[in-house]
Amino acid sequence: MQRNLPFLFILLSLCAVVCPAQLNERDMKKEEKIWQQLEKVAPKSVETFKQATTAMDNGDAEKAVQLYEEVFKKAPDFDPVMRRLGMMLVQVGRVNEGMGLLEMAVEKKRSPENLISLAQYLTLPVDNAAQPSRANLERSLALAKEAYQKKIETDDESYLAIIAQLALELDREKDFREAAKNLKKEYPNTMTTHYFSAIVAAMDEHWMEAEDEIKKAQSLGLPAEAVNKFLESGVHSRASVWRYAYLAAVLVVIWAVGLLLLYLLGKGMSRKTLNWIENSDPNSTTSQDQVSLRKIYKSLINFAGFYYYISLPVILFLVVAVAASVLYGVFMVGQIPIKLVVFVVIGALVTIFTMIRSLFIRVHSEDPGRPLKPEEAPALWALTRQVADTLGTRPIDEIRITPGTEMAVYENGSFRERMQDRARRILILGVGNLNDFKANSFRAVLAHEYGHFTHRDTAGGDVAIRVNSDMMKFAIEMAKRGQAVYWNIAFQFLRLYHFIFRRISHGATRLQEVLADRVAVKNYGADAFESGLRHVIRRGIELEEVAYWELHGAQKQNRVMQNLYELTVPESDKDRIEDKIEAAIKRPTSEDDTHPAPAERFRLARKITCNHAVADAGMVWDLFTDRQALTHEMSDLIARRARGASY
Repeated sequence: MQRNLPFLFILLSLCAVVCPAQLNERDMKKEEKIWQQLEKVAPKSVETFKQATTAMDNGDAEKAVQLYEEVFKKAPDFDPVMRRLGMMLVQVGRVNEGMGLLEMAVEKKRSPENLISLAQYLTLPVDNAAQPSRANLERSLALAKEAYQKKIETDDESYLAIIAQLALELDREKDFREAAKNLKKEYPNTMTTHYFSAIVAAMDEHWMEAEDEIKKAQSLGLPAEAVNKFLESGVHSRASVWRYAYLAAVLVVIWAVGLLLLYLLGKGMSRKTLNWIENSDPNSTTSQDQVSLRKIYKSLINFAGFYYYISLPVILFLVVAVAASVLYGVFMVGQIPIKLVVFVVIGALVTIFTMIRSLFIRVHSEDPGRPLKPEEAPALWALTRQVADTLGTRPIDEIRITPGTEMAVYENGSFRERMQDRARRILILGVGNLNDFKANSFRAVLAHEYGHFTHRDTAGGDVAIRVNSDMMKFAIEMAKRGQAVYWNIAFQFLRLYHFIFRRISHGATRLQEVLADRVAVKNYGADAFESGLRHVIRRGIELEEVAYWELHGAQKQNRVMQNLYELTVPESDKDRIEDKIEAAIKRPTSEDDTHPAPAERFRLARKITCNHAVADAGMVWDLFTDRQALTHEMSDLIARRARGASY
């Protein structure tokens, strides 16, 4: 209880507000019994006794003394008269006489009323003392406890109120808590009960409960002055802190549940998509189910993107909260490790700065490779238009060649242009793919890419792109500043959210790829599609192998690098390469894949009926005017990049 002494000095001054009011409430049934007893002793004094009691209740102590003295002369052994006259004598200043009569009343009869009255008046200071003596307070408490034990069941809570008050003044925590507990049990809805319950809550540092209890006591009649002193003693400020803390904790829990819900929705959509792929008509490319799935995925991705940005203030709060908790723990220990404090503060500030800064970093994006002029490959351009006509869609506007084995499409234009299908359509074509690429297989792969245009896959995706970009910028900035560590809550959030968002967005792209496969196979057949996809996989692995060994050899021998696109895999490595290709094709699909595994795509392709398979018509390189110039250009580009990287 000693830890709460600053509160007790204030609270003790307030207790006097509570108890006297309770003692002034007259129980008329008990009063009638007193009259009946007096009538047996001094029947002519009953009316005088009633008048004296009325004067006492009205606060006229002088008149009450005069009348009670008349009754006392007629009934000197009647303890209720002794008690009430003694109380009034004390109030008019005749303290010794009054206390003597109160003592006589107790000696005459140790009734609850006599005991509690003496107990109350023993708490008054005597002999000009500022405070009552501790001995008097101790005796007063003992008398009050005895009175409470002897009292008959009534609605009088003053016994327990006085015990609670005295226990506080004497620093008797056990007695006080027991009295407060009994008040709550026997008189749960009274001002006194809520008042002392507020004190108990403050002792236990349950600040919100203490504030609630004192306000309930105020609503039942406790003066505003007493309430304000209690709250201003520190209860209100602490209660407010805890209320905000609980509110913040609830919001964080809701936010965490939202993360879990996103994850579960992503898993559920993945299962639903797989089930649809297996059971839907593979020859249908525009079914209502397919449209619904795509809309749901779009809404889910948009919501997940929005959720990332509303998560950032939560993470900022958690960073501050964790740092503050660590510092609070350090201060509570009593020893302040300066390095740890500096480390925590700087880490939190850097994380917050990095989080905010990452949202405003603008990354300049460039189109990959370079444009392929129509005169460099007029037959290739004609083939792209032919495939577009076959599929009934708008042809590409630009081909950009790269040194790798990429083959993809995207749209370049404003959001409105993309929504209105007026954006510039671009095909990325890796030169590394073109060796031994059959034209018909190329058509099938190109038809797959056109399928993305047909389904408007390239028209949206802004949310996913923006969120992934911002997460990447945040991660890079944290790594630069040494904050990408396991104990940093912001970094762990980034890892978790990237995992969840990847699950959702990759599930959507796998659906897009299956639908684009259907377009390709329906128009060019499963054989051409499988041949084209196998070729792209093969060339990706082969080019990586020959490029690695040629770059390594050129640097080691200090010679000019050969044309990578004219090199082939050595005979000694062919079996190993074939094994890598087969492993890449037969691997199972994982939830981190943006495309279904090749073997899965081949299996699904076999279920589709082809409208009109095109006969094999040469090789892709035949569609270019100067193969040598183009391959040398791309090989030199790789060499320059390799030299730049080595520096």
